[in-house]
Amino acid sequence: MLILRRADVTDVLSGRETEIIDLVAETYRLHDEGQTSLPHSTFLRFPEEHHSRDRIIGLPAYRGGERPVAGMKWISSFPGNVAAGTDRASAAVVLNSLGNGHPVAFVEGAVISAKRTAASAALAARELTADNPPAAALLIGCGVINLEILRFLAAALPDLREAALYDTDPARAEAFAARCAEEVPGVKARPVTDLAAALGEHRLVSLATTAATPHMDLSACGPDTTVLYISLRDLTAEAVLGAVNVVDDADHVCRERTSLDLAQQATGNRDFVAAPIGALLRGTATLRRTADRPVVYSPFGLGVLDLALAEFVREEADRRGLGVRVEDFLPAFA
Repeated sequence: MLILRRADVTDVLSGRETEIIDLVAETYRLHDEGQTSLPHSTFLRFPEEHHSRDRIIGLPAYRGGERPVAGMKWISSFPGNVAAGTDRASAAVVLNSLGNGHPVAFVEGAVISAKRTAASAALAARELTADNPPAAALLIGCGVINLEILRFLAAALPDLREAALYDTDPARAEAFAARCAEEVPGVKARPVTDLAAALGEHRLVSLATTAATPHMDLSACGPDTTVLYISLRDLTAEAVLGAVNVVDDADHVCRERTSLDLAQQATGNRDFVAAPIGALLRGTATLRRTADRPVVYSPFGLGVLDLALAEFVREEADRRGLGVRVEDFLPAFA
């Protein structure tokens, strides 16, 4: 068993945003071609009131193609961690041998999860704004995910020069701006306090908060706005139904009381989903913007992306001799 720690994962993935975006794109294409196996995620919730916002999610997956991989991601989301000064999410990924099914690697998964999420967002931003790339973006929610998204947007959108930052805690936005200046120096980041005005001024919006229930619409957005809707539970069902919707997988994202699930419940169908990102990448679907509706990209966060990136990390770590090997993790067989 190879155990890869957070430092090992960070070492392998730092500065490789373009490669990670390409890997995510390849995996989306394979998924759209039917070369993946992706059961629904399992949500472990807790009966106690003080745990009502907490959950742990299991995401088993298999990716075929030239570099097949199988395993499972196990990720917790405890929003109260943010106020305590720790990360909301923590995760681990188990990779299994396709020869005998044995677990072969145990990989720290929070870094992988953040980077594959950001790569998915940046990929969608690049594809959905290709005709008119933006020079500025609005980030709503000043946490780990939007920091990674800004890093990946800078790699995917060469014209990006500015980022407006909004958070319900202005002090958090100020601190986030300083961190952005340090880690993504090519983009000038500044806090804003008027969310409606900022929505009206920016054609690219990344929405990554810890919201558990809908609390906003997109009425302040211009019709040429593209929303990277990462947190999935901020928008009202009416806002979703008033948008042109792109998803990673409708079966996965229309669950667990996401905004798209609420829209599905309201209409009794998924006709409001225009296309999956994999089909757009493969050219088997096209997207038509309209004069009065923003485009909203809602990725559930497919576990197959985590597995693909974890295998990328495992292969590179193996070449570099990174990680800790436990030779007697499994019993020896004669």
